[in-house]
Amino acid sequence: ADKIVKVMDLAVKNGAPIIGFNDSGGARIQEGVMSLGGYAEIFLRNTLASGVVPQISAILGPCAGGAVYSPAITDFIFMVKNISYMFVTGPDVIKTVTHEKVTFEELGGAETHSTKSGVCHFACESEEDCFYRIRQLLQYIPSNNLEDPPYREPKDDPDRRDKELLAIVPDNPNKPYDMRAVIGHVVDDGEFLEVHSDYARNILIGFARLGGYSIGIVGNQPQHLAGVLDIASSLKGARFIRFCDAFNIPLLTFEDVPGFLPGTAQEYGGIIKHGAKLLYAYCEATVPRMTVITRKAYGGAYDVMNSKHIRGDFNVAWPTAEIAVMGPEGAVNIIFRDEIVNAKDSAALRKKRIAEFKEKFASPYVAASRGYLDMVINPTETRPVLIRALEMLRRKRDENPPKKHGNIPL
Repeated sequence: ADKIVKVMDLAVKNGAPIIGFNDSGGARIQEGVMSLGGYAEIFLRNTLASGVVPQISAILGPCAGGAVYSPAITDFIFMVKNISYMFVTGPDVIKTVTHEKVTFEELGGAETHSTKSGVCHFACESEEDCFYRIRQLLQYIPSNNLEDPPYREPKDDPDRRDKELLAIVPDNPNKPYDMRAVIGHVVDDGEFLEVHSDYARNILIGFARLGGYSIGIVGNQPQHLAGVLDIASSLKGARFIRFCDAFNIPLLTFEDVPGFLPGTAQEYGGIIKHGAKLLYAYCEATVPRMTVITRKAYGGAYDVMNSKHIRGDFNVAWPTAEIAVMGPEGAVNIIFRDEIVNAKDSAALRKKRIAEFKEKFASPYVAASRGYLDMVINPTETRPVLIRALEMLRRKRDENPPKKHGNIPL
């Protein structure tokens, strides 16, 4: 522990990333409280280094008991399938206490933590794959919070206009599409390093480059749960946004969100406080922040997803965007309920009212006329418009009110 602490102190002092390779059975019983003290010293350094230098954990074997809390505080956790295990109490203890029978892999394997718990950010096929992906990640992030992210001279034309973007969003607003396709046509060389790809799949997070500059991307994923926000996606997005803000990485949001996921499981699970974490993370972020609304932006979810009202710097929409308190169909059913029920041709009247609502309230041009959008753009122009905006925002200076720290709704 003393050796680890010394290296961590040196890393913070010199502004260098901390990468930990974990293969531990926990505290050494023979050393008693001394081993616990050593763990606590490491936990303290992890906490103090958070937001100062990037911290990456590679789990290359068992990581049990107190040993799990050091990786948990770090920014990114890599695990290797069928080799890595993370758990506070092992299968034997669980069987004794709760009488549950569970294997090491089921309890704390890479698959479990990358899909169910969200503890693991990258589930790798082998140790070699793990090391390669760590190197990939380091290409996008700075060495410390006082540096800018690495710049790479772009080979991709900054003025490139992809006509394929015109065909990605379906005419039917209820039909899904893959937001990764949108991202791929906008960023440099179509390269997108996705983080947490198997957890909370209704939201996408990851790193890419735009005009050579490293950016963090957050995007709703209509292909899964229609892109709604729920507990897991709010947690996933919030932590990533806070990482990017801590290390001066600009944020780009691709928005297609019909709202928050309804249901007793979500309400009992605390969707109010968890959804507020995503809102809080966006609100306090001072890095350059851009938003592209591709289709739906309804209700409170519109506000949360980096809207102009919470200090979004550059917000644009495609002509296919619908921005409203709720979807046109639901709004018409409420507002014109009596009129539709009493009409001779209810279906025709309902269709007419929906068209009127879309034009009067849901059109992106309405939001643009109020100043809530900077532009309504042709989808093919998305890349050049964003690159010019990022160039303008690179020298952005913004500060939050002086305070010890905020009280994020944990």
